[in-house]
Amino acid sequence: MPADDQLFQRFGREFPKGHVLFRDGEPGREMYVVQSGKVNITKTVRGSEMVLATLGPGKFLGEMALLLNKPRSAGAVMAEDGRLLVVDPKNFEAMIRGSGEIAARLIKELADRLKDADEQIENLMLRDPSSRVIHYLVRQAERRGTQTPNGTLVNINLLELPSRMGLKPEEVQETVAKAARARIFALVPEGVMVPDIKKALQYLEFLEMKEKFHEG
Repeated sequence: MPADDQLFQRFGREFPKGHVLFRDGEPGREMYVVQSGKVNITKTVRGSEMVLATLGPGKFLGEMALLLNKPRSAGAVMAEDGRLLVVDPKNFEAMIRGSGEIAARLIKELADRLKDADEQIENLMLRDPSSRVIHYLVRQAERRGTQTPNGTLVNINLLELPSRMGLKPEEVQETVAKAARARIFALVPEGVMVPDIKKALQYLEFLEMKEKFHEG
């Protein structure tokens, strides 16, 4: 029997789309490992719920509350039907002690989370909605993009961006459409294609300078 199936037999549970795994501020005594499906990490900011990240197979969530024994710092809701491993503190320690691979994956995941947090803070400091959208897509292309003959593919659902960035849908749509007309991006079925990341960064600098001089 494959190792993943053995783990699911011991720790696995199935959750339907829309199921709330935990809410911001709740006590946390379990962590989760996504085996299939996707989970949205959410945070309520100024009365609006933002999607901070969408986690897919192989990703961890809820580990900080378990490690630090503190309330949840964000919420988590199933973005689609999925299978998750549910691990309590005792079993978590056993998994870490028994598997160097899991320990290494957790360390890498935590490092990625810190990087994501830094980028999110940087993004939120941009007051112009267009700059925020372009900044987000360029950073995704740099870190998680897939190289293709036509450029760097960002596999993303644009409908998720407004809630993820705290913007209105029309602000995201207008920015992406304008960037597409300028050939900074190309809309494709899989998401967004960035033909030239350097050119996209120059476009971002232009928007930031435009905002700066407009304020002056």
